[in-house]
Amino acid sequence: MAAAEDPAPAGKSITERFAAWRDRLVGSASFQSWAARFPLTRGMARRDGQRLFDLVSGFTYSQILYAFVAFDLPAQLNAGPRSVSDLALRCAVPPERMQILCQAAASLGLLRRRRDGCFGLARLGAALPGVPGLAQMILHHDVLYRDLTDPTAFFRGDTETELADFWPYVFGATGPLDHGVAKTYSDLMADSQGLVAEETLKAVDFASARHVLDVGGGTGAFLAAVGKRHSTPRLHLFDLPAVASGANDRFAAANLSDRARITQGSFRADPLPEGADTITLVRVLYDHRDETVRNLLAKAYAALPPRGRIVVSEPMSGGANPSRAADAYFAVYCMAMRTGTVRSADRISAMLGEAGFVGIKEARTDRPFITSIVTAEKD
Repeated sequence: MAAAEDPAPAGKSITERFAAWRDRLVGSASFQSWAARFPLTRGMARRDGQRLFDLVSGFTYSQILYAFVAFDLPAQLNAGPRSVSDLALRCAVPPERMQILCQAAASLGLLRRRRDGCFGLARLGAALPGVPGLAQMILHHDVLYRDLTDPTAFFRGDTETELADFWPYVFGATGPLDHGVAKTYSDLMADSQGLVAEETLKAVDFASARHVLDVGGGTGAFLAAVGKRHSTPRLHLFDLPAVASGANDRFAAANLSDRARITQGSFRADPLPEGADTITLVRVLYDHRDETVRNLLAKAYAALPPRGRIVVSEPMSGGANPSRAADAYFAVYCMAMRTGTVRSADRISAMLGEAGFVGIKEARTDRPFITSIVTAEKD
């Protein structure tokens, strides 16, 4: 005799009981077969099937994108469509394999196939070079892909990761840091900082700021953007010596040297410079564990004057409403780095409150997949 079905757990709401029933139904092979034929459910079944297939194929899609960038196809096709044989010769790829790559890139919206069989850039492929740092980040992802080779071991924490070695800078070294390591980190971050700065400056008004201190500001990409947008505030960068030293050239190129200052140090070991009425933390907190973040926020509170403002701008978890960019990408990336974590805006707000800040607000951005923002004031 078959065992009786387990009764619904006590205390379950009607919504939860319905969800459990729905999950059992949808998980049935016979229901899926029926739903694919029934006119009222056929569209839903097809969409769900396509989404599942896209998840299964996602790694292949990412590798096609990687090859698209590594072969520099946007530049190869910048002047117009080319034949497969021409692209094969330019990229040193057998024609039959280049045909498959081009077909695959076209299916993903990177290329478009013409009637004569030639391929040109589609909208996504044409837009890619216009996103600062995107191509460099795509090429850098080979490290992350290797770290995810065994995802079960990765999520159990049973494996060492290459990203932990790639980004030793974020572990907060207080002693000498290899210049090459620092430059690799700084260049990659600076290349992608343009969009973050653009979103931050659209969402937060710096016009009334008199003195902006950017903590962990790298080579000054964000401060340079602030300086170009607003002519009033003094600009002050604080970061490790091997990183911050690269900001001089950036400030000089932007004609900002006369109002830009660089202080070298570690926010882990040193107090923050005083005198700023605005402190910015741009893509800093998610690189570090809670203890480090709490200490940093306490130092920021101590360094600010009354009514001084703090601005936190970085990818943030969707919390109760998970987002793909933060929860399926940045959170995994941080886990591979083995040092930080992606936090929700609510979590960051709570930590700011613990440090003594008031007037805590979330500033909406047009592209939350690039960055989210929380601001607060010192009482």
